[in-house]
Amino acid sequence: MKDQMMTLVKFGIPAKMNFLIFFSISFNFFLCTVCADWPQFLGPNRNGANVNENIPLIFKNGEPEIGWTHKLGFGFAGPVTSNGIVYIFHREGNNAILDAISQDNGKKIWSFNYPTDYIDDFGFDKGPRAVPLIYDDKIYIYGAEGMLHALEAKTGDIIWKKNLRNDYGAEKGFFGRACSPMIAGKTLIVQAGGKDCGILGFDPVSGKLKWTITDHEAGYASPVKTIINDKEFALFFTRSGFLCIEPNKGNLIIEKENRSAMNASVNAASPTVIENDKVFLSACYGVGASLWKIDINKRKLQELWRSNDKLDCHYATPILYKGHLVGYHGRQETGTELRCVEVKTGRIKWKSDRLPAGTITLSKDTFIILSEKGELVLAPASISEFKPSARGQILGAETRAMPALSNGWFFARDKRKLVSVKFNP
Repeated sequence: MKDQMMTLVKFGIPAKMNFLIFFSISFNFFLCTVCADWPQFLGPNRNGANVNENIPLIFKNGEPEIGWTHKLGFGFAGPVTSNGIVYIFHREGNNAILDAISQDNGKKIWSFNYPTDYIDDFGFDKGPRAVPLIYDDKIYIYGAEGMLHALEAKTGDIIWKKNLRNDYGAEKGFFGRACSPMIAGKTLIVQAGGKDCGILGFDPVSGKLKWTITDHEAGYASPVKTIINDKEFALFFTRSGFLCIEPNKGNLIIEKENRSAMNASVNAASPTVIENDKVFLSACYGVGASLWKIDINKRKLQELWRSNDKLDCHYATPILYKGHLVGYHGRQETGTELRCVEVKTGRIKWKSDRLPAGTITLSKDTFIILSEKGELVLAPASISEFKPSARGQILGAETRAMPALSNGWFFARDKRKLVSVKFNP
């Protein structure tokens, strides 16, 4: 940056103009650096995309290039990245652990742990589910047992902590506390679940509780946010249905029941925001897919279309690409396929052959699919066909965590390890 400033002086540009140009260069450099990070669930904009990443359609040497691996314990919490550091939340024995790892070489920078007593009622994985959140040099983690921590992102030092189970009565939920936290407005929002604590809003700096709202049970679908009429709103798909909340004061704007008649069910895919004032909701267990217009003034949802056989998402959130939704249709245990559905009409544009369940991530022009069996698949982003261009094994079975795409690297985990795959030099 100093060399750039000297160059401007050499060309005889006035001092005041030097500063303005230098500021512009510095600011743009800052933006390019930050926008490549993956600091939260579903990426920079919580939509499963990092469109600044130009990912090739083939693997350099015919197979994925593994940069480094990092041993892990239990958990379904996916990785996040910021400022050259990868963070991963997992469990070993009776300790929940957050590791901070160098993005470049895989060396551990620091590690934080605390005791956990979570036991899954159905004998499933006992590790954390919620993806960490990085914001303003802090990292927030929410464990399956109900502990919420705010840590210094650079050091792992504790800033504050809350026991949402003991302090507020947050319920265990069907498969443990799993919703990834989110910052909206000036509020850290956590979907806790339970009487008088369905959604909790905290001051992200002090940890002070700002508000509580609803008795909704928590599901698996993490919240997203949107801006309508120049105001920010937080959108939730709880186990009970849809919520639209004003985040700073916790005012409930819209509530719409939308859940399965089956008790043994969850809503797991996050809401997908379309053109700011529309939202796509999808789940299995007979819920189906639906598109709604958000009417803030009338405080209601207007149904645009609904179907039980268009794009029923079990747990992976679909991505939005050129006016189309691309994601997994069907139950994980009974068989899934990828589908491309036109948002406006709900018309299915293409279907893949049967595929194992998994996740889909969007780069600039590439669909990046990671199956739950650990296979990485690349395909040209398209609304007319699905035609994979490369595939290779990177992980083992039960690869269900959302991956991260950052600075030409792809980070993904299973129950045993975190791997880095290098896409670009």
